[in-house]
Amino acid sequence: MPVSQNYRIIKQLRFIGLAEGVSFILLLFVAMPLKYFFGYAAAVKVNGWIHGLLFISYLVCAVRSAYLLHWNFARLLIAMTAAVVPFATFVLDRKLKRNPRIY
Repeated sequence: MPVSQNYRIIKQLRFIGLAEGVSFILLLFVAMPLKYFFGYAAAVKVNGWIHGLLFISYLVCAVRSAYLLHWNFARLLIAMTAAVVPFATFVLDRKLKRNPRIY
């Protein structure tokens, strides 16, 4: 696979990872307090749907990246775990930006 194709795959994973990370942070620190402190449940419903779609998209993109770039299982597991730990997608993004060949 050409190097430019590898960078495109990593770029897609980084983009979806950042979007998923932002939606997760918004869900935890904006929508949840709005629901439980102010009774505004619609915030969680809307942001929850958006986050859910981005979460699934990220997982699919991580599996696709692992397959196309021949990652081992540990690298795939790290990428997938980043989706459930707050701020972890930002850390992974930084690593991928610095050196996309390590993944």
